Amino acid sequence: MVKPHGLKGEVVVRLVTNRLERVQAGSHLVVAGTGATLVIEASRPFQGRHLVFFEGVASREAADALRGATLLAPPLDGHDPDALFVHELIGSEVVDADGTSHGRVVAVQENPASDLLVGEEGWLVPLRFVTERRPGRIVVDGPKGLFE
Repeated sequence: MVKPHGLKGEVVVRLVTNRLERVQAGSHLVVAGTGATLVIEASRPFQGRHLVFFEGVASREAADALRGATLLAPPLDGHDPDALFVHELIGSEVVDADGTSHGRVVAVQENPASDLLVGEEGWLVPLRFVTERRPGRIVVDGPKGLFE
């Protein structure tokens, strides 16, 4: 979550999904690291983000307490097993097609052409080069010099 919006508990949320049903009224989201569950009361698009009211969050102070929190949604029915989720990529070891390790993913950076894996050593790898993903390990097949 980005920040509070207004005085009545509404928050600005930046989505990292194209599945808008994740922010429909009645949806349950888990606050990463705490296990707390938030239920969406209402939401609406706003300047490329969403404004969201959560049940039980009725003041600016309560909304501000959620600032910076990462929200996770449960898998959808019919979930694509090949889908990549940001929270599953962070901390994964990245290896190239030859099996050479290049370190771990510390972030995923939005990019119009292809989101980028950000490595602990500063490298950037477009997600389109990911060929295989297993828990804790990502295999990429990119052009020579990608990690230099």
